[in-house]
Amino acid sequence: MSGRFITLEGGEGVGKSTQARRLAEALRAQGHEVVETREPGGSPGAEAIRALLLEGGADRWGPGAEALLFAAARADHVEKTIRPALAAGKWVVCDRFLDSSLAYQGGADGLGQEAIRALHNVGSNGFLPDRTLLLTLPADQAAVRAAKRDGDGADRIGARDAAYHARVAQAFRALAEADPGRFRIVDASGDAESVTARLLAALA
Repeated sequence: MSGRFITLEGGEGVGKSTQARRLAEALRAQGHEVVETREPGGSPGAEAIRALLLEGGADRWGPGAEALLFAAARADHVEKTIRPALAAGKWVVCDRFLDSSLAYQGGADGLGQEAIRALHNVGSNGFLPDRTLLLTLPADQAAVRAAKRDGDGADRIGARDAAYHARVAQAFRALAEADPGRFRIVDASGDAESVTARLLAALA
């Protein structure tokens, strides 16, 4: 039996990484074998590309080059990590996937969804999650959480200005509204336990 592929999405500071860990633990408690992974990254090749994407100055890559690198990392991640786990009947919980590229490079950077989806079709044959959980939080709360997490060490994408992150949030919301079959929008406010409970309810 094939496993299930669950992705967590959202802007900076909404708690995706924390909740991906907690969700994986909760699914294991229900008897599932779970692989936790992330993007960019999740396979040796993709982790090497992650370093290229997240380190260096703000102008290290233009939007087009960035989109190509994300698509290449994702292709390796899908081939080497995600598909084999699903074929073995495991559940996969991933911190970010295609929708982050659609929201950041496609939306906030203005490349458009068609270009991002075309790259995904080439690299990953259009492969999509079974369920995408979009964590949402008011911008001021998300900024406080992100600052607490990063201190002065935000990566080159997280360090972009408030207007950029507002465009990202708007793009995520539009993606969720356009695909209600796959997406569930989850309130990320409050304590971690409450958010995990909402995620599990969204998967039920």
